[in-house]
Amino acid sequence: MSIRTFVNMTVQPMLPGHAEALEQLQRIVFPTLSAGERLRAEQYLRHLEIFPGGQFVLTTTAGQDATVIGMTSTMRTDFDLADYQHSFSETSGGGWLTRHQPEGEWLYGLDMGIHPDWRGRGGARLLYRARQLLVRRLGLAGQSTVGMMNGYGAFSDRLSGGEYYRQWLNGERDDPTLTRQRNIGFEPLGLIPDYLHDPACGNYGVLLRLDAGIEV
Repeated sequence: MSIRTFVNMTVQPMLPGHAEALEQLQRIVFPTLSAGERLRAEQYLRHLEIFPGGQFVLTTTAGQDATVIGMTSTMRTDFDLADYQHSFSETSGGGWLTRHQPEGEWLYGLDMGIHPDWRGRGGARLLYRARQLLVRRLGLAGQSTVGMMNGYGAFSDRLSGGEYYRQWLNGERDDPTLTRQRNIGFEPLGLIPDYLHDPACGNYGVLLRLDAGIEV
């Protein structure tokens, strides 16, 4: 059963039958991410075994012909937001969700992806909203995630990652990913070098938090 519909898009729980389409979507959404860090069908199936309620897909609303156009994978964690240096591989258990803590107080967003043809229509907000509704149902403190500094790659030959982040933090620069996340309501907590391997963001991520009480 879908939980939210908007502009011909629906968020619904991830199902085993979505796994192959999601692996294909990973390659489209994250074309420059290292292959070892893109999620595969068998990993999505494992996510559903470990934490089924925390996995969502975004589809076109066309009944049996619905197409998967977005996704988000999450886990629960007691991750220390004040000690935020970590990597995607470390936190996700190499993409297998082995670091999921069933009683963790934070919902950690491992990824968020929308097919390029459907970006800018509110799909990411719908997925973040689904995550926020889950946070409240479970009585969690909120969401944490790492946003990719995806505008940095074009400036990496003339700016350090720290300077780019400072400019964005101070409102002097927009970033195609981080600015949208901040507009959703996420609060930036700190810059993380070598979070993953992707030249689009110079391997940088930014730790973000969204408290349970914030409306998405």
